[in-house]
Amino acid sequence: MTTVSPAVVVLDPTGRDVHAEGDRLRAQGSIAQVELPGGVRGWSVVGFDMVRQVLNDNRFAKDAHKHWTAFIDGKIGDDFPLIGWVLMDNMTTADGADHARLRKLTAAAFTMRRSEAMRPQIEQITTELLADLSTAAPDEIVDLKGRYAYPLPTRVICDLFGVPEDMRREVMRGGEVNVDTTISHEEAVANVEQWHQAMNDLVETKRQHPADDLLSMLIKTKTEDGSVLNDSELAGTLHLMLGAGSETTTNLISKAVVMLLTHPDQLALVLSGEVAWKDVVEETLRVQSPIAQLPFRFTTEDVEIAGVTIPKGDPVLMGFASAGRDPERHGAQADQFDITRSDKEHLSFGYGVHHCLGAPLARLEAAVALPALFARFPDLALAVPAGEIPPQSTFLLNGFDTLPVVLGRPA
Repeated sequence: MTTVSPAVVVLDPTGRDVHAEGDRLRAQGSIAQVELPGGVRGWSVVGFDMVRQVLNDNRFAKDAHKHWTAFIDGKIGDDFPLIGWVLMDNMTTADGADHARLRKLTAAAFTMRRSEAMRPQIEQITTELLADLSTAAPDEIVDLKGRYAYPLPTRVICDLFGVPEDMRREVMRGGEVNVDTTISHEEAVANVEQWHQAMNDLVETKRQHPADDLLSMLIKTKTEDGSVLNDSELAGTLHLMLGAGSETTTNLISKAVVMLLTHPDQLALVLSGEVAWKDVVEETLRVQSPIAQLPFRFTTEDVEIAGVTIPKGDPVLMGFASAGRDPERHGAQADQFDITRSDKEHLSFGYGVHHCLGAPLARLEAAVALPALFARFPDLALAVPAGEIPPQSTFLLNGFDTLPVVLGRPA
């Protein structure tokens, strides 16, 4: 059998430049062989058409307990830095009927209609955060991620699931650590333990004090066979929803702000109304996918595809950041931010049966947050050159560690 890409790309755990890394991966072909932390070999799918094809191919499964050969054989232990992505018990680590059952229980809360009904709440949170930002001096350097782009979606998703205020820090901390690909084996183990405990404590609190929120509903909802979600499934669903509902939207808002501030001609177009804010959101999702590399899928058989053979049981990542910039799909200017381009198609929310449930909510949050920010702070500017903004320490996400800006005088 033929087999591997010409070179194995060692993924940079610091996430120093996910787009340059994506270029190196794409140079190997639409599927490249990679090395993960701990020396674990895997694959990354980076071509746009190939990502869509793999996402719709049932030979690429999600359940590591059934399909990751090295994990089943005990060669991947709990000290693997990305073990949290394997041990979660939720719809993203399930296939077939199990996936459908878990997805159905939460899907109703994330429809476009339900998301739109949350607009007043999102607008209220946005107003409060902008009021807080307005207390800063006009020339003060402010971390816009920490004070706006992160707390907005975090408050929304925590409110939706009814997370008590005094539990939010512990509940959210595990998800933040889980995406950090620079952590040690010991930190990975400790984080999995802390995160699971925080989620279990939250579930128990809701059992004792149910309210009108999504977690309380999930605890009492019976599935079609009359069963309820077990503790592992409840904790796993929380891992997924709270993490994905905060980190990815944070990156979407942060990246959109930087793209507009570094492309003033395009900012002028959207402020004048010549181009809609939804175009800013979609183009940012294409050229700055919030997720760079999404773990994991596992081949259920030897798969010959895109000129390589991926052996049965190998781990596969989806290179969304690279796929959005694929010149074979979006032309020679694929890496350029252009809100006027007619084709902004992207795969940043996935494709097929695992398409992101929270996509309507994420789009709405960004569509509220961005125009409100620029309306309140018309002189908003970066405090450092764009190339000096510190990246998030991960190759999994495409985000910033902080986003230093100068707000100017509020309008």
